[in-house]
Amino acid sequence: GLVYILLPFMILPLYSAIEKLDNTYIEAAKDLGASKLQTITKVILPLTMPGIIGGCLLVLLPALGMFYISDLLGGAKNLLIGNVIKSQVLNARDWPFGAATSIALTIAMA
Repeated sequence: GLVYILLPFMILPLYSAIEKLDNTYIEAAKDLGASKLQTITKVILPLTMPGIIGGCLLVLLPALGMFYISDLLGGAKNLLIGNVIKSQVLNARDWPFGAATSIALTIAMA
């Protein structure tokens, strides 16, 4: 649910930053012999950093406020993986299980 709500708040600043990017910088990097990876890391990423930071702030702050949305979506009858991780870390104090479940969820999403 959070992705559908907060995705536009990340896409719009990124789109704005990429739209403002001048193509002559990319052409200059190619003329100077930079590879595609070097062009991204040395030219595009630093020039779009204000949009990236702005998007992260616009997404992070509401996401922190919506921490308990998974409780509302899942309720008492449905078990969601986020609820399991939260209960293992906060209630059962089983940090290794919570960390392993978080990593497994991250790998599964990638």
